[in-house]
Amino acid sequence: MLKVIKNEREYEAALARVYELMQLDLVDDSPESDELDVLALFVEAYEHKHYPIAAPTPIEAITFRLEQLGKEKSELAKILGTRSRQSEILSGKRKLSLDMIRKLHAVLHIPAESLIAAY
Repeated sequence: MLKVIKNEREYEAALARVYELMQLDLVDDSPESDELDVLALFVEAYEHKHYPIAAPTPIEAITFRLEQLGKEKSELAKILGTRSRQSEILSGKRKLSLDMIRKLHAVLHIPAESLIAAY
C-alpha cells in the first residue's frame, strides 16, 4: 500500500522499491508503472523537505552554464568586455553590474534570478 513518506526508514524502503521497479520493463499505465510514478512523487517531496539543495551563487551559475555549453571561461571575457573583468568576477573581487547581468542572461541564457542573488 502506498503512503506518504514520514521518516528515514520509510524513505529508504521507498528508494529500494523504486529501484526494484526501475529494473522491470514496465508498460505504461500498468499498476507497477503507476506505483513507480506515485513513489517518485513521494520520494521527491521527502527529499525536497529533508535534503534541500541551495541555489547556486551567481559565480557557480556562470561557471556551470559555461561548462554545460562546452565553453571555456575565456568566453566570459568576450561577453563582459575584458579578461581582467572576467577574472575579477570569477574570483569574487567584483560584483556583477546590472548591465553584466543583462548580457549574461541574453548570451548564456542564465536565469536572471540566478545572477542577482547575493554572494
